[in-house]
Amino acid sequence: MASSVKIVLGSIAFAVFWVLAVFPAVPVLPVGRTAGSLLGAMLMVVFRVITPDEAYAAIDLPILGLLFGTMVVSVYLEKADMFEYLGKLLSWKSRGARDLLCRVCIISAISSALFTNDTACVVLTEFVLKIARQHNLPPHPFLLALASSANIGSSATPIGNPQNLVIAVQSKISFGSFLFGLLPAMLVGVFVNALILLCMYWRLLSIQKDEEDATTGVVAEQDVSSHRFSPATMSHASSLNSQEWNSRVESMNMQGSPIANRNSLAQIEMLRSRLAPNENEIHRVLSGTLDSARNSNASKEATTDSPLQKRNENASSERVLSMDRLSDALSVKSQAKETLAPRWKRLLWKSCVYLITVGMLASLLIGLNMSWTAITAALALVVLDFRDARPCLEKVSYSLLIFFCGMFITVDGFNNTGIPSSLWNLMEPYSKIDRASGTAVLAAVILVLSNLASNVPTVLLLGARVAASAAAISAAEEKKSWLILAWVSTVAGNLSLLGSAANLIVCEQARRSPHLGYTLSFWSHLKFGVPSTVVVIAIGLILIR
Repeated sequence: MASSVKIVLGSIAFAVFWVLAVFPAVPVLPVGRTAGSLLGAMLMVVFRVITPDEAYAAIDLPILGLLFGTMVVSVYLEKADMFEYLGKLLSWKSRGARDLLCRVCIISAISSALFTNDTACVVLTEFVLKIARQHNLPPHPFLLALASSANIGSSATPIGNPQNLVIAVQSKISFGSFLFGLLPAMLVGVFVNALILLCMYWRLLSIQKDEEDATTGVVAEQDVSSHRFSPATMSHASSLNSQEWNSRVESMNMQGSPIANRNSLAQIEMLRSRLAPNENEIHRVLSGTLDSARNSNASKEATTDSPLQKRNENASSERVLSMDRLSDALSVKSQAKETLAPRWKRLLWKSCVYLITVGMLASLLIGLNMSWTAITAALALVVLDFRDARPCLEKVSYSLLIFFCGMFITVDGFNNTGIPSSLWNLMEPYSKIDRASGTAVLAAVILVLSNLASNVPTVLLLGARVAASAAAISAAEEKKSWLILAWVSTVAGNLSLLGSAANLIVCEQARRSPHLGYTLSFWSHLKFGVPSTVVVIAIGLILIR
């Protein structure tokens, strides 16, 4: 343990960081997560818990490089319509609400494993809401499926989420070993999570599916009419007038008394007076066009005197018409060539983007340096685009990179106080992973800390200590401890709405959606999150090798 002054000041700095990271809109200081991490790092240096040189040394550049590279690759994949194709797979030949729910789970898990869970949730939330609206389905089960499957799927690869990036860099486990060590647990976890969702919302999805058969056509027809005819206010008004006219005439025919007929005739005259301006405008336009046609014919008759002159004029007009037709054909052909060339260029560029991404994944599998591989793939995409990269680079979440820098410094300062080491010394005898009870205790500790302090700080606080304890048993147990830490800290994000950034992204995207604004409440998420998280973590612990 450090000195009492350093312990108190370091705890205050870490508490400031924790409050602003977990509750970024706290009324006392609503500065957000990024500013909160920088504030905690600055307090660690100002309180002299760590020196400025130690603070700079605490920043893990390989993790930042890997995170930056994967974000740039994700931006170019989005530009190449990769996520649009994934969204179309959700509704392609769908067989109902339950089939759609399973598709959301599978596509969300795969995309988050390859492109990070946050990216998958940002892009796919809008597609899920659109499909739920088109099929008259409740969005609640599908949003839960998206967020929970994204968290489970991201556990399989080092590039799936930020905490896995930290674990892969610190443990020096290769991409392939990481993938094959957690892939069985991920696949079974996604399957079990989908079963839990189907069991909890089976009746709700069944009711909506029955209603869908009767209302899908009506909803689609309303969407089409609203999109096509909303700007045409004049035609819409005239159609209303014609409908009113027909209804009045029918009512006149139905009535039989003279008084009713007189009233009907008065109403008809009133409608005629209302439609008179439109008719006068029509007659005015028609008379103007007829007059212009007569004047042109008269001018032609005045200028055509002899038959020879008429023949010459006819021949010249035919030649002009043939030249016009030829020019029109050439212009159409040139336009077709102009549209065809950019289409092929676009298709070729997309293919190159996908090939570079596949090459990056293959390089990671064979064991190349992960951060430099991701940065190389990102720069290759920038050069391949052959245009100013500033619009694409501006989409990178630099606030997340700054948040990581502040978090590295804050956690390192908190470690210097000695509090995490003392707490781990109390828990270590009960957390031996060579026993089933020790694995359960370790998983419970990671689960609680991941929801209290967030998953990335939990990995930074416990990673080296858990690995050192397991390394005393064997090298295989050390590797297994890192994989257990990655699995539990990632799936723990499904426990509550605040447990993972992916959950918050889905909630915020759904609330701000222009198509179907929906608020995912904390308690509705907790009702599903507790059983799903406990069951999926327990199954994964059995399958991890």
